[in-house]
Amino acid sequence: MTIATLGGGCFWCLDATLKNLKGIANFVSGYADGTIENPTYQQICTGTTGHAEVVQITYDSNIINFQTLLQVFFTIHDPTTLNRQGADTGTQYRSIILCHNDEQLSMAKDYIAQLDASDIWANPIVTEVKPLETFYEAEKYHQNYFQLNPTNGYCQAVISPKLSKLKAEYQSLLK
Repeated sequence: MTIATLGGGCFWCLDATLKNLKGIANFVSGYADGTIENPTYQQICTGTTGHAEVVQITYDSNIINFQTLLQVFFTIHDPTTLNRQGADTGTQYRSIILCHNDEQLSMAKDYIAQLDASDIWANPIVTEVKPLETFYEAEKYHQNYFQLNPTNGYCQAVISPKLSKLKAEYQSLLK
């Protein structure tokens, strides 16, 4: 099993989408890349702790590889908006790839360079790529949020369209 840690806005969105991919064994929403230990959601929402909302994914690399995770990740969020995804604003919503080894670091930087060169987006990619230092699991109510709250207004307005896009573009990768 291999681990990847990604942040692309609200972790509810990544949780709802990426966990549907074949080969995903475990999925945890949490916080990383900040300045205090064991932060709470209320603390990171102040924007003063430096943490990003992230998901930590344990996956079988024989079924899905890091490159494919990156492709899907860059499809379901906007990597060109600094500290923002849609209406969610603040440093906690930044696009970030926190790497577990040098291979992930190299692959992520190379893939971003390819995307930038392809001119898919009008603006440059601002996704941070750096080694993971510490990951803190988010509170229980943040885990599986979409599955537990599918009729929530945010889930309907923001997450459901991302799920539709995932299903349309990556049907063969879905469980």
